Amino acid sequence: MSELHFVDAVDGYQVAMSGGEIICRNAKGKELASLPKKVRESEVVQDLREIKDVLVEHERECRETVDAWMTRSLPVPRDIIAAVWPDPTWCKLLENAVVWAIGDDGAPDRERVGFLRGADSRKGVGVVDLDGETAWLEATRVAFPHPVLLGKELDDFRELATELSLSQGLEQLYRETFRIAKDADLEETSVDTFSGGEFEMLTHATNRAKNLGFRVSGGYAVCPVWEGGTRLEARFWIGAEYPDMETETGELCWVGEDESALALAQVTPVAYSEGTRMASMIYAGRVVEKREEEEEG
Repeated sequence: MSELHFVDAVDGYQVAMSGGEIICRNAKGKELASLPKKVRESEVVQDLREIKDVLVEHERECRETVDAWMTRSLPVPRDIIAAVWPDPTWCKLLENAVVWAIGDDGAPDRERVGFLRGADSRKGVGVVDLDGETAWLEATRVAFPHPVLLGKELDDFRELATELSLSQGLEQLYRETFRIAKDADLEETSVDTFSGGEFEMLTHATNRAKNLGFRVSGGYAVCPVWEGGTRLEARFWIGAEYPDMETETGELCWVGEDESALALAQVTPVAYSEGTRMASMIYAGRVVEKREEEEEG
């Protein structure tokens, strides 16, 4: 744990930032459970709060960027990783993420893969491979594969991460994934697995979708996905009535760049997984679960 840097506030009190929170100690060095009023209103604390807001926004922007690298499987230059690595926020998100080397032809090299441990403009990309060995990948670009693309190796990486006590800041290895069922009708243009979820008010459904990071438009929660240079959009019906009226979830579908509905056969693996993940997360907030519990009781 890094050493805290306390600064003088007022009347002998000192404050510091710890884990994103402002903490305070008195003149005797005792840490207080809360900030005294005079300390809360001090100029030093106001400045710290502004710094905190900047750090929170920085963390959000970094997380959204790395998440986009993964959901889009974008090739990321090694030099960019090396440049941002010294930043603790970036490092926390990048360290131990699974990366593929990108070949000269722009395709991922599944044989050159491992947990990201660092990057150097001369040595390459440092990883721990599936054998638990440290290696440098001689690659100028890498990609952060979506877990659904790792296939059978996903379980191998999870097992190795547990053995080596590796934690990820990026939600990758333990991100919930979904695949099209083997017996699914690939000509269908929607799925109803998560339809029928009741919400007491449409506002509850829309707020849940937005709080989970999804946009809401025209009665649908929306999840855009770029894969292979193509933009697809998953849409999950949550209702378009008055905000204070009851609503019920409906179909989950996908559309292409021209807004036309896609058959399941046309939906890419990442788009299907991310769209279904969105629907399942929103559906989990339905009130029907509570009613079922009451009926069973």
